[in-house]
Amino acid sequence: MTLSGNKPSGYGAGKPLADHAPAHDAWRLAPTRNWARVLRLRARHGIWLLLAFLLCLSIGALSGETDLSPTAAALLKWTPVILRGFALNILMSVIAMAIGTVGGFVLGIAQISHRTVIRRGSWLFTEFFRNAPWLVLLFYCMFLLPFQVKIGSAIIPVPDWVKATFGLALSVAGNVSEIVRGGLQSIPSTQWEAAESMAFSRRVILWQIIIPQCVKRMLPPWMNLYALLIMATPLASIVGVNDAMTMTQAAITAEGRHELVGPMYLYLMCLFFVYSYPITWWTDRLERRYVVMM
Repeated sequence: MTLSGNKPSGYGAGKPLADHAPAHDAWRLAPTRNWARVLRLRARHGIWLLLAFLLCLSIGALSGETDLSPTAAALLKWTPVILRGFALNILMSVIAMAIGTVGGFVLGIAQISHRTVIRRGSWLFTEFFRNAPWLVLLFYCMFLLPFQVKIGSAIIPVPDWVKATFGLALSVAGNVSEIVRGGLQSIPSTQWEAAESMAFSRRVILWQIIIPQCVKRMLPPWMNLYALLIMATPLASIVGVNDAMTMTQAAITAEGRHELVGPMYLYLMCLFFVYSYPITWWTDRLERRYVVMM
């Protein structure tokens, strides 16, 4: 639903609505697109990873093996273990993205609130967690959150991966909040003005007119954020989570063969690439369709 109309007299005096950007202000989403484009995966990256993986297999063979079969056998042997750790990475990313999206959506709407306390409070939360290092947030949640929760007579342990997921969700919430704010303010101000001239309430304007229009604009940067999140989940291994990185390190230690270091880690990189590349490819298509043409 879109609206158009003349600007009512006295509109926006002292209100945040006066700050809503016109149609050409899609540049508000540009910072998210720019840093995401720098880190975006391409098909050629997968080819480079594959070539590097084969090169490491060859180096491993030359450093002590007569052929590639022992290295390949070790990779095949530890694949189920690494995949279980990788499944935990995916689970953490999905839960963190879900929690962060809900929290960030609320914060993003709060950033355009008429109430100064709400607007400034949400801005402060957004800027703090959006600019906080992810690893610092992981350490913060890992060591300051309780290891168990007591509900009545029941004691419920809190696994390390849950605390790490919450730490990642804080950063996601800050970034999603900025994506939502940028999407809302990229809608032409005439939409707000026309809706107010027709005596629609602010809630109706926001939920039935503005948000449906900016969902398509917010989707590409949101997907970029998830691709970055899944590639950041190995940071959880530093704080003791048994993810794919930890399992890979354990496999190398158990084998006790230095020539496996390169193939094992490149194998892990290939797993992340196979999972992340379809997301970035789809994001490219959506961005060309919904954002670039705006």
